[in-house]
Amino acid sequence: MIRRLLISTACLALTAGAAPALAQSAAPQTTAFSLDTGRARTAEQLALRFDKADLSFRIHPDTKTIDSVAVLDFTATAPVRAVVVELDTALPVSAVSVDGQALNPRQWSNPEGRLTIRLPRTLATGRSVQVRIAYDGSPRQAPRAPWDGGFVWATTPDGKPWIATAVQGEGCDLFWPCIDHPQGEPGRVDLHITVPSDLSAPSNGRFVGKEDHGDGWTTWNWTTRDPDTYAITLAVGPYVELTDEYASRFGDRFPMHFWPLASSDPERTRALFAQFAPMLDFYEATVGPYPFRDEKMGVVETPHLGMEHQTINAYGNGYALDGKGYDWLLQHELAHEWFGNQLTNADWDDMWLHEGFGSYMQPLYARWLNGDRAMETELQAMRLRLINRFPVVSGRSQTAGQVYEEATGPGLDLYYKGALIAHSLRLLIGDEAFWSAVRTSVYGRPDPRPGNFTPRYGTTPEFIANAEAASGRDLGWFFDAYLYTAGLPDLQMTRDGDRVTLEWVTPSGKPFPMPVEVEVDGQVQTLAMEGGRGELTAPAGAHILLDPRNRVLRRLAHIEEFQERQRQDAAARRAASR
Repeated sequence: MIRRLLISTACLALTAGAAPALAQSAAPQTTAFSLDTGRARTAEQLALRFDKADLSFRIHPDTKTIDSVAVLDFTATAPVRAVVVELDTALPVSAVSVDGQALNPRQWSNPEGRLTIRLPRTLATGRSVQVRIAYDGSPRQAPRAPWDGGFVWATTPDGKPWIATAVQGEGCDLFWPCIDHPQGEPGRVDLHITVPSDLSAPSNGRFVGKEDHGDGWTTWNWTTRDPDTYAITLAVGPYVELTDEYASRFGDRFPMHFWPLASSDPERTRALFAQFAPMLDFYEATVGPYPFRDEKMGVVETPHLGMEHQTINAYGNGYALDGKGYDWLLQHELAHEWFGNQLTNADWDDMWLHEGFGSYMQPLYARWLNGDRAMETELQAMRLRLINRFPVVSGRSQTAGQVYEEATGPGLDLYYKGALIAHSLRLLIGDEAFWSAVRTSVYGRPDPRPGNFTPRYGTTPEFIANAEAASGRDLGWFFDAYLYTAGLPDLQMTRDGDRVTLEWVTPSGKPFPMPVEVEVDGQVQTLAMEGGRGELTAPAGAHILLDPRNRVLRRLAHIEEFQERQRQDAAARRAASR
């Protein structure tokens, strides 16, 4: 197997010393189609199982170009006449072959970035096909990675090339031909990354060797299984490697790797590497087994802030300390190995399953390390940032741009509101039911052990069903109010003598029977709030505090006033700067 990877024909085609193609009079541009990800798949894509992608890249730091060959294997699940993948038009295709037979250029087309390759004959159900695509050019340069993504061509503090890719919001098609949809994961990806020999190229999955070609170029070879489409990444730079084994609470061991820049402070890099094992222990104790223990837990230092690239998370937080006792960026991206790479959203409309649960792991880890005050501090910081302009889940298919842009979708509410929804749900149904629902959603079973699960797709309705099954309760009212409605439930109190009435009012007008703790002169009681209403008796002068332990996510007037003042002050600053 290793030998075959090292001598793949795609790899040989790139290591023969060919120079990058010269730019023509007008360089092709990335289209609006390629800059969004998660559009509906074509009938041809739905009729094919994506078995494997063998990807070869030669990276030219001096010209900021790439030469590439992709060999893609598919099996038909229904009769199909064409292979359709996405590939940015900024990377012109020079040759295509099907099962070793070269095609005439008239047999393929790539308008707007949806590459259609007509097959010589109909591919029958159960039959396989291999497509080889050669392409090259100047890939899109990221304007502001990772939020506005593409290739990052940077230099290290000592002037060496430092290159990375970050394409979550735009999709895998910015640098390799893929099915640019969350459900377009290939079964396996082999990577052959050819770079100047004084640089390293850590990547996804398991390292299967490198080959120094003796001409100033070296090819690094990797293989990975079931990768999230946007989680395939390139990282090139003058790295050193730190490595150790993690002794899992499940009784096995697996490798941890960190590739910091050679120029980074060794004391700081070692201190960050020392955080890997405690974080893994938290996740394995809280959620379940690390999903990719047969490959590695890996991190690489990048010139952008970060991204959850499967088994090779990007880290660019500068080894900062913020008083939390852990590096938040490292911890957040590691969460996505569970919420993103093991459990992948079936549609971008389900993205809160990645970002919400991934974000909730931070206050939980703060408590794991430093107690309740640390957790509550992080939860309160999240509460202050809620927008509540769009529902977290729309109930219809969405693209990445639609959900991440605050003008069209929930934006940061995917993270912070998603986390607070998870917190309120846990406190409502209890730890046992909550974590059973989470594990069943992540692993497809409530009893995960190393080797008894594989990566899977998940949806919001599936998570709701898992939560209801685990708790034995109808939770439709809860998720309708929090996920499918933009505004928050409002807890209103009226007092008439010693009679106190509480009522939940929701933007949708639907019932919200969320129990509420009420503290009366220091004594706490719980109102069931059946039908969304509850009553209690309290002396007219008694001090009443609603939800004293902040267990329920709800509308709070003082936070809205704070946010409005922030908006006004920001507008005044913009006006003064004109």
